[in-house]
Amino acid sequence: MKPSVRALARNLALLATLSGAGLAHTEEIASVNTNFRFTGSDRVSVDAYDDPLVQGVTCYVSRARTGGVKGTLGIAEDPTEASIACRQVGPIKIAQPLKQKTDVFSAGMSFIFKTLHVVRIVDTKRNTLVYLTYSDRITTGSAKNSVTAVPVPEGTTIPVK
Repeated sequence: MKPSVRALARNLALLATLSGAGLAHTEEIASVNTNFRFTGSDRVSVDAYDDPLVQGVTCYVSRARTGGVKGTLGIAEDPTEASIACRQVGPIKIAQPLKQKTDVFSAGMSFIFKTLHVVRIVDTKRNTLVYLTYSDRITTGSAKNSVTAVPVPEGTTIPVK
């Protein structure tokens, strides 16, 4: 690659990473290859993120990632499929009153147009935190979604704004 093309590719990859920055810190736990390509295989990755306002809750999101040259450069469009499982991994401590429904994480699934969301919903009647994952596009969304719930231990009330 010529230096100018290499710099452009690096800048595009950086922009794609920044556009996918979520509200919570993400850590890739593992991935498995699903379709071999010489330029980088398609894969399913499992990412963990800790809810930034609820200490003791970690969500695991699995999603398809497109490989190849476009995937390496961060300009490929990832498939819409995603799954979520959130679990209590320690004592639950809620830092501040929570909104009844809010995005706690988002990540780009294409260069600009497609985003994966994780929304936290507070079910006050059952004292439970519900997490929903779905994707949207600027022009059209997807009805594909996944949901999980974390019951908050008895004696700990979820403060809601």
